Amino acid sequence: MTPLLSLSRAMLKGFFRDRMAFFFSIVFPLMFLVLFGGIFTNDGASRADIIQVGPVSVLDRAPKELTSYLDESLEITKSSDLKDAVEQVRKGDADAVVSQDGDRLVLRYSQADQVVAATLQGTFQSIIQTANLAATGQPPKFSLRTDQVEDDSLEAIQYYTPGLMGWAIASGATFGAATNLVAWRKNGLLRRLRLAPVPTSSVVVARVAVSIAIALVQAVIFLGVGVAFFGLRLTGSWPMIIPLLICGTLAFMAIGLLAGAVARTEEAAVGIANFVVLPMAFLSGSFFSLDGAPGYVTAVSKVLPLKHLNQGMLDTMVRGEGPSSALVPMAILLGFAIVLTAVASRLFRWDR
Repeated sequence: MTPLLSLSRAMLKGFFRDRMAFFFSIVFPLMFLVLFGGIFTNDGASRADIIQVGPVSVLDRAPKELTSYLDESLEITKSSDLKDAVEQVRKGDADAVVSQDGDRLVLRYSQADQVVAATLQGTFQSIIQTANLAATGQPPKFSLRTDQVEDDSLEAIQYYTPGLMGWAIASGATFGAATNLVAWRKNGLLRRLRLAPVPTSSVVVARVAVSIAIALVQAVIFLGVGVAFFGLRLTGSWPMIIPLLICGTLAFMAIGLLAGAVARTEEAAVGIANFVVLPMAFLSGSFFSLDGAPGYVTAVSKVLPLKHLNQGMLDTMVRGEGPSSALVPMAILLGFAIVLTAVASRLFRWDR
């Protein structure tokens, strides 16, 4: 036990003393959390900027219930210069211009932002339908009730935190295993450890324990920053992220071992790790949702370990799923770890 503890302590100290490793494993991913948190944390939904030119009866004499809806979704300013208002929309200073020509409502918008354009058209179609219904004097036959399926406290940061934290865990475990293996082989440390009166199993267990400890430190920092500064709220069976992180660390350590086994230099190991982890982060939804992605992209994402790590943390931290929701991702991650470790062991050489 003493050699194992000594090796673990030495490896952990080496990680925190290596400024580059600390920066790219913890500080660099944390910068993205702060950036995304600053962008997407707000007090409510953004309102569209609308310029009203002249009198518009459906807006000026809107019923009380419609007025409250308009106040939540539209920021309306009035103008008498139609040409200037249209120019503002063309330049992007406003989202649309609305005016009235007899009984016809005229909406002028820019197609530069297709999402905003579609939303505005839908909003004003609803306004017109409400006005037409009110003009008939007949009460509406149907009504709509909307309910959010998630917790009322859910904010965008709660979706981004699991993905960014998964990327941080993947980067730290992969780069750590790959570069350490190449560096130890290059400076002869692997051969000295092999000849030293220390079981090889102790070296392996120490390296795994240090990687898991670093992953837990990353998780504590991410969750702490998210809760303290961006209103992150943990829901459901969030403690299940601990076994998820352990399984994820083992899977990405295996990827790092495979990279280190085939690379001859540290630069090559870093290049291979980058080639694997960075595209995987994009294809696994770490930076943005894949809901609108083509079918072949989502199909590829389902075979990537980071996708399952992100999915497991999202289910347990955000969606309020039970502990069982983490079991399948954990099994898949452990399967990756076993298969890739076996491949890496066949390719591994004590020296080059």
